[in-house]
Amino acid sequence: MLNNKKILIAAGGTAGHINPALAVAGYIRENYPDAEILFAGTPDKMESRLVPEAGFDFTGIEISGFQRDFTFEGIKENIATLLRLAKALPKSKKLIKDFNPDVAIGFGGYASGPVIRAAAKAGVPTAIHEQNAFPGVTNKMLAKKVKKVLVTTAAAEKYFPENTPSVVTGLPVRGEMLRADRELSRAELGIDSKPLVLSMGGSLGAKSINEAVSEMILSRYEAQDCWFLHATGSNGAAMIDEIKSKIDVGKYKNVMLREYINDMDRCMSAADLVICRAGASTISELQVMRKASILIPYPYAAENHQYYNAKDLADNNAAILIEEKDLTGEKLTALVDLMLRNPDKIREFGENAHKMAVTDASKRITDCLCELVSC
Repeated sequence: MLNNKKILIAAGGTAGHINPALAVAGYIRENYPDAEILFAGTPDKMESRLVPEAGFDFTGIEISGFQRDFTFEGIKENIATLLRLAKALPKSKKLIKDFNPDVAIGFGGYASGPVIRAAAKAGVPTAIHEQNAFPGVTNKMLAKKVKKVLVTTAAAEKYFPENTPSVVTGLPVRGEMLRADRELSRAELGIDSKPLVLSMGGSLGAKSINEAVSEMILSRYEAQDCWFLHATGSNGAAMIDEIKSKIDVGKYKNVMLREYINDMDRCMSAADLVICRAGASTISELQVMRKASILIPYPYAAENHQYYNAKDLADNNAAILIEEKDLTGEKLTALVDLMLRNPDKIREFGENAHKMAVTDASKRITDCLCELVSC
């Protein structure tokens, strides 16, 4: 039990690390209201804003990652990272001494390394959560020091050192994604029974995806046999005017273009086929919402982890994987045509994705923390 316990959560850098951590913290607050939760993260990243906004205490540990290039700027930044790390280690040690947590868990991000390392060294029961099918370097190193390694998918287990005490917990998904209703969502979007193809490349956008999707839409829209909803991202916003200059969107209402998707629960629940990147949170959302997908992993992600996330679904006949180097508008159009001609295949992919889903991930992770506290 976690009532009256102190829980330290280290997470940050990206939404992929922060949102699962916040979901678990929210679950703990709801079920163990007397627990005291403290987040540790980098002071200049989004966690410094999102965590307090969610009502949790936050402390900053200044740390950064190593650059992989050997340019002058890269070497200069790596020297700065070493200096930050030298300061982060004693600061993490002081944090553990001052807060005196009963249990600590890391969800990834730069601060997760020194904080969880310090907690384990101080004898605090510790755990890490790995979101991706291919673990990051930091988590592989921490796995040798913590009591439990929690993984989103069983595919990640083989990449950790032998005899790692791993538990498959899944990845927490926002409640609104779990509760979304397909028919209500389609009604709110104003679309009929024709299939909806949802496509996106992230908040900034992906040039390769925007170009391929643009070519696909321009070659297919006149058939009006499906709906298209595409989010260009901020870097691709010019695509909206470009397509509108070639399509009468007043006449062809089956083409919907946005810069951002702020109602992902509505759009994804309404969709039949999703074209997107393969971040861990996106993969979990596709799974819980039974969505067939065409996945185009971001090729520059650390350890190429998006490729392994996508491959896990593709290996389970739940998605089509296209590497970015192989992506063309012609190829994407052919695959979309193939899927739309085979609605049974779309349903099969969706059901296979759902078989991989874990809908109670926050509870599973919290239960593991309860076990650690009871050890």
